[in-house]
Amino acid sequence: MADEGAAWLGVDLGTQSVRVLLVTADGTVLGSGSAPLTGRRDGVRHEQDPLRWWAALCTASRAALGTAPPGTPVGGLAVCGTSGTVLLTDGSGRPAGPALMYDDGRAAREAARAREAGLAVQDTWALPKALWLLGEYGPGLRLAHQPDLIIARLTGTPPPADSSHALKTGYDLERASWPEGALAELGVPEDLLPDVVRPGTLLGEVGPAAADATGIPAGTPVLAGMTDGCAAQIASGALRPGSWNSVLGTTLVLKGAARDPVRDSTGVVYNHRAPDGTWLPGGASSVGAGALAAHFPDAEPAVMDERAGAFEPSTAVAYPLVSPGERFPFRAPEAAFLLLGDPVDDADRWAALLQGVGLAERLCLDYLHHLGAPLDGPLTFTGGGARSPYWNQLRADILGRPARVPEQTEPALGMAALAAYGVSGAGSLAGVAERMVRVRTVLEPRPGRTAAFAEPYARLVDALRDRGWLPAPVAEHARARLHLDAGQS
Repeated sequence: MADEGAAWLGVDLGTQSVRVLLVTADGTVLGSGSAPLTGRRDGVRHEQDPLRWWAALCTASRAALGTAPPGTPVGGLAVCGTSGTVLLTDGSGRPAGPALMYDDGRAAREAARAREAGLAVQDTWALPKALWLLGEYGPGLRLAHQPDLIIARLTGTPPPADSSHALKTGYDLERASWPEGALAELGVPEDLLPDVVRPGTLLGEVGPAAADATGIPAGTPVLAGMTDGCAAQIASGALRPGSWNSVLGTTLVLKGAARDPVRDSTGVVYNHRAPDGTWLPGGASSVGAGALAAHFPDAEPAVMDERAGAFEPSTAVAYPLVSPGERFPFRAPEAAFLLLGDPVDDADRWAALLQGVGLAERLCLDYLHHLGAPLDGPLTFTGGGARSPYWNQLRADILGRPARVPEQTEPALGMAALAAYGVSGAGSLAGVAERMVRVRTVLEPRPGRTAAFAEPYARLVDALRDRGWLPAPVAEHARARLHLDAGQS
């Protein structure tokens, strides 16, 4: 059983940084730390050096533990990573080369082959990247997901993958097995893919060498984690059926809870599985806050937010893709950043980007409704974008529905909760998360503001449809819901 006085360590391997939180069972943050990450982008190519993940973890974990009260026991830890980020390693878990990041788009041809073999994968998923890496490196190596490399360094042994990260590598969560026939047809060697366990499974303990490097006490249990989107969902407390969490980071991820999988023949919406066997449907868009940094690299967000308030709605309508191609709420590899109209100045352009993310978020919820997903529970905002009070209110206005914002909006909190649940072996993950999550704000949409964004939303939906990116039936469904809130059935 878990030590009631213990604190729990959550590790988030993000796109731009590694974040570590040390959290008690009641949600008190005893320590936090972060360290930056950089990558290489070139068109559809997006890579990171996996050795920098470890160096960043060492810095971030020492900072988190260094601010905690002396002698605080660490009950366990879990690690999340960006979904679909993979690399090849040798038998000892050492990387054979750079990691292909979650939105690396070089494996489109391999993705088409996988779909021909009957697998519902998207172009940027891990399985197509595995096929691409096989072509580059040849057989004899092992595929690893982003957290697998860190866990191997912590425990000293290459671990099995958690089923959450394995999903985009083709793992069948309903049958709890790899699709061996389809993988054989694709020429995937049997020794390429790892064994798979459920999130929350004990993988090992922090070894002495890793303890010296990270400051994490030797012997600390290491639990199998989940993807960053699922981690943020746990951190939001959105684990009861009908609840949803919208994670606004570099990109936008929506994750919900349901008793049964949400079926989508296109593979745009897919279903993770919680440790207790319930389902976590959702999808990951390429729209997100990364567009702000791309268009305004030197901006002060709070200053720009204040100026953007004069443009509601903006004179322009944006679909602010961070990188080429879209994967949710529609699949369109050819999709690109879209701006309809000419902003009058930088504040108006900033407003168009903020509002564009909100409009895309509404389209995601309309698509989920189109599929029959339950949307009647609370909506929570997490991720780095949720640090902006202005943007939070703007999004609630565009969606026309209330939203909760927790005190902590970090995926690392979700991993701390998962570690506590996995070590205790009792209760429910939802119960553990609800005890840790502290809601800071409940936002209500401002009267009349939702209607003000109906015309820009309709304009965007039509533009996406006319370009052939958004299927016509989905566009019609979204238009039919223009005067409803985004959670209404």
